[in-house]
Amino acid sequence: MRGPLVKLVDDALEPKAFKRLQKAIVGLGRERIVAGYQTTFWFDFQEPPSNLVEQAALAVREHIPARLRQTVIGVEWWLSRMRTSNVKVDFHRDRDNARWDERREERNPRFSSLIYLNECRGGLLAVTEHQPNPKNPAFAPDELEFDFVEPRPNRFAFFDGTLTHGVLDARNQVPGARLPTERTWRQAIAVNFWPEHPWGVPRYADSPHYRALALRPSRGLDR
Repeated sequence: MRGPLVKLVDDALEPKAFKRLQKAIVGLGRERIVAGYQTTFWFDFQEPPSNLVEQAALAVREHIPARLRQTVIGVEWWLSRMRTSNVKVDFHRDRDNARWDERREERNPRFSSLIYLNECRGGLLAVTEHQPNPKNPAFAPDELEFDFVEPRPNRFAFFDGTLTHGVLDARNQVPGARLPTERTWRQAIAVNFWPEHPWGVPRYADSPHYRALALRPSRGLDR
């Protein structure tokens, strides 16, 4: 019998650090709420962190076994903010999208992970070894055999970067038709640990976005 696909760490960040991170992301409001999954950043562990998310990535890295930490050089991160009544992310496997688009070469992160910021109705993360199937609703695999993760504040969940995963709706079902609007957003940070820099992913310091997360907030940049 196989072991769990997902490793969980509750109270992953120090309470003050978590509260600061949570407040800053909530404070972004709707900034790039639609384009959040296309707004990704690269953080090389050889550089100092430039924002609260990168500080958090360094902290949660310590929860990964040392022999596995040695296999990664940095993280790609983005904000995952959605209403579980309208989940717009299909089941998928994380990959270097630019490399795939240019060469059709599939490169996966060493680990995929999430730092959860709040609770919500439904919204379980579903992780499986089975391939996504574009013929099914939300590209769900043919075999619905999942390990589940419940969103909880300050929970860190990480799993092998080659695994299929997706978000269930407000009723914890495979997303289909839009449900009555949920008032609460499901808020998390996706943090993918890589052995190499995924193609074309910029550094946060070179972007005008999410400046409220900066450790030394910049002035004069457009949001």
